[in-house]
This record gives sequence, C-alpha cells and structure tokens, in this order.
Amino acid sequence: MKELLQRNAEWAAERVAADPGYFKRLSDIQTPHYFWIGCSDSRVPANVIAGLEPGEVFVHRNVANLVNPGDLNCLSVLQFAVEALKVREIIVTGHYGCGGIAAAVDGERHGIIDHWLQPIRDTADQCHEELDKLTDQRARLDRLCELNVMAQVRRVAETPIVQDAWKSGQPLLVHGLVYGLTDGRLRNLGCTLPRPKE
Repeated sequence: MKELLQRNAEWAAERVAADPGYFKRLSDIQTPHYFWIGCSDSRVPANVIAGLEPGEVFVHRNVANLVNPGDLNCLSVLQFAVEALKVREIIVTGHYGCGGIAAAVDGERHGIIDHWLQPIRDTADQCHEELDKLTDQRARLDRLCELNVMAQVRRVAETPIVQDAWKSGQPLLVHGLVYGLTDGRLRNLGCTLPRPKE
C-alpha cells in the first residue's frame, strides 16, 4: 500500500507540473463521450488502451464484459451513462486471451462464476457450427470472444434504457470492439447498432 500511495503522489505531482488546472477541470464536471463496458482483466484498462484521459470515458467492467439482464449493477451504470451523462457512444470491448471466455467452455467447474458465464456457453451453443470449423483451440476461443462481444452489443441495444433513448431521438450508438493483448490494438467488429444508414 505504501508503494501504491507513493506512485499516486508522484503521478498527481507530474500532472500538476504539466498542467496546473488539470484536477480543477476534472473535478468541475463529468461529460464523457463514451461509455465502455469491458472485462475486469487488469491488462485491459479502458482509458489507457483507448488513449483517453480521465473524464473522457465512463467505465463498467466485469468478468468477460457481460451484460446480464439480472445484473442491476451493470444496468444502473448503463442507465446513468445514457440518461444522466448523455453519452453518445456505448462500446462493449472484449479481449483475446480472456480467462472468462476460456473458463466458460473448458468443461470444468469454477464455482459461482459458472452461473455468471452461462451467456457465453449459450453463445457457443448457438454458434457451434461456426466454432466447430475452427480446428485450432486458440482460434476458437478468439472467435468466441468476438461472438460474445456481438451478443452483448445486441443485449445493450435491447435494454429498455437504450430503446427509450432511441425513441426519444437521443443520438446514441452501440459498438463492439475486441482488444489484442499481444499487439495492443483495438479491432472494430462491425456490429454497430443502430446500423448506419446507407
């Protein structure tokens, strides 16, 4: 803890030295453009990998970036982001090498997390023909990661929160991205909703 607090003090001092008004601006108002639903994995911090500053992205993270209909935490954060903060873009972001994706389909018991990961198994079952064509296990897991993100984009779009925002004319897009741990790159999965008009 001592080291963590020391690092924080150094970081804060560096920020003030570079920009004396930095913390004053951050403390005045929160107006992020983006709402990010990502994985809890410590290697995937939203603002860092997206090159954004604090205040530019509102974040919710959980194991395997799931949007479960019964998860009041996620839905409360989504509602606050859409209705109070008026974010313009919601981004569901998964990542290759996700332990949650692997645990969902490894056939082992992991405890309470097995209930949480059920939507991933459902997606794997629905897409089994596509996944079965991939002979490499890593390729299968990577594709399942992408399919899971696409499924969560649909779930976000189907929530009454987002449906009501669209009905009221609020400009709001829902995107799906996947992050590569080995190259640091975000990839657009092309599943944006509502679909751009031709």
